[in-house]
Amino acid sequence: MTEEEAINLHRKIEAGVKAAVAQAIERHRRLGESISFMKDGKIVTLTAEEIPQIQVDEKL
Repeated sequence: MTEEEAINLHRKIEAGVKAAVAQAIERHRRLGESISFMKDGKIVTLTAEEIPQIQVDEKL
């Protein structure tokens, strides 16, 4: 695999991971479920109402 192919593959993987995370977050929001994540070394929990609505591609 050339370096250019590796870079392109990395970009595709990164885009897929970002899309999957966005889809999971949006699913939580629609189902009224909270989400928790780490920010600055602390656990932050957002209620479904606090999760901003985002556009996701439902094809994943």
